[in-house]
Amino acid sequence: MTAHAQRVVLALAVALMACRAKPAVEETESEAPVPVKVEAAETGSIRGVLHATGIITPAADGELIVVAPEAGRIAEISKAEGDRVARGDVLVRFEIPSLQAEVQRQAAEVQRAQAALANEKANQVRQRQLFERGIAARKEVEDADRMVADAEAAVGQAEASRAAAVTAAARTTVRATFNGVIAKRFHNPGDVVEAAASDPVLRVIDPRRLEVVASIPLSESPRVVIGASGWLKSGQSGLPDLPLKVVSRPAQVETGTATIPVRLAFAGQANLAAGTPVQVDIDAEQHTNVVLIPAPALVREGEETAVFVATGEKAQRRPVQTGLTDGTNIEILSGVKAGEMVIVDGQAGLPDEAKITIETGEDEDAEEKPADEKPEAGGDKKEGGEK
Repeated sequence: MTAHAQRVVLALAVALMACRAKPAVEETESEAPVPVKVEAAETGSIRGVLHATGIITPAADGELIVVAPEAGRIAEISKAEGDRVARGDVLVRFEIPSLQAEVQRQAAEVQRAQAALANEKANQVRQRQLFERGIAARKEVEDADRMVADAEAAVGQAEASRAAAVTAAARTTVRATFNGVIAKRFHNPGDVVEAAASDPVLRVIDPRRLEVVASIPLSESPRVVIGASGWLKSGQSGLPDLPLKVVSRPAQVETGTATIPVRLAFAGQANLAAGTPVQVDIDAEQHTNVVLIPAPALVREGEETAVFVATGEKAQRRPVQTGLTDGTNIEILSGVKAGEMVIVDGQAGLPDEAKITIETGEDEDAEEKPADEKPEAGGDKKEGGEK
């Protein structure tokens, strides 16, 4: 290759390298600032909130499950599902022949014991008369007294047994123990039922005495305190959340369970149906004098959490450790100090040290508005001068 050809090749190579390098320089020079919105990290208090699912259920004294006292046939059910009942209303009448037979048997036992007592008292009188005449010995009188006492005890026992049989027979008629509504009817008249909780006849509830049973993860159970406030989330726009209060938690947890049931009472009457699934929030522990940032400022990348802090005209990425959150604010344990401006909008996909411009949120026409109002203002001054 001649020297001239070498010079031509070298010139082409230099020109090609210059072309390749030129776009990178232009790209760097043309990088535009990213518009973002910022808010200041503040010092304050925050309370943790537990989010859980729950079921509307009757309170312990607001539910009645009717079960047959013994196996038998249903003679009468006058109420249907949805019907309201008043305290004392007849709910179910059972036909249980064995209970009526027991009442008759115990009544016969009372009559027999009373007859035996009458005989012993007559013998007692006779023995005393013979003793007074000197015919009977004192021991015979004492034996007669003892027999009367035994007969009286037998009468008392027979009457107690009869009362128990009558009470048991009265259980064949079940009455409402409170004002409520028939929530479920499981049988009809003529059905034969067992005396078992697994074979109920009616379920009556008091709609004024309802509560929420929430399922709390076992790992979060230490954060639940009796008396803590809670809210039933309405889930509908315009409807307020209903206030609740934690009234109990289990004393022990069954082995193998992943959640614990926590009972929450309504502050007022709830117009809800038993069995309705709901979402509840429960207040947990509170931290005071901590650094707080708005929840939208947090950026999650895999298992790492970070915040972008506005420093001059650049966005500085800061890994942070977080604490409690209430859905609006997040507690920052490390990474951000109070007073620093954190980016709350526009940080998605933003690289570290990226150029930014902070949006103030002011109306772009704000500067033109005073100019439009100048003639009117001048008119006011002129009018005032004429006065």
